[in-house]
Amino acid sequence: QVQLVESGGGLVQPGDSLRLSCAASGGTSGSFAMGWFRQVPGEEREFVAAIRWRSGHTYYSDSVKGRFTISRDKATNTGYLQMNSLKPEDTGVYYCAADPSIILSSLFDARRYGYWGQGTQVIVSS
Repeated sequence: QVQLVESGGGLVQPGDSLRLSCAASGGTSGSFAMGWFRQVPGEEREFVAAIRWRSGHTYYSDSVKGRFTISRDKATNTGYLQMNSLKPEDTGVYYCAADPSIILSSLFDARRYGYWGQGTQVIVSS
């Protein structure tokens, strides 16, 4: 089993930055990967970014590419999402997700992740 605990959300102004953290327990071996998704009321969960744990390869949605950076610390089994130049449309509940065995094409699909964090609220408003 994998357990995920995330933190780092908050209220910021447009142009500010936040860093979200996702601490994993239960193992990160094999083809383990971690992703970040966000959701607003009445909408489906939207892919934000993902990382393959072993290689460090990263993937981003077009809406955040160049502004957000996903990374991981193998020593602590912790993933991070650094969010810069935040916009009001970045507002939402952010969830980290993980799976011990997932293929490339499934990294962008929330339904293919087996484990989820509890969510953390991000509000970008002036």
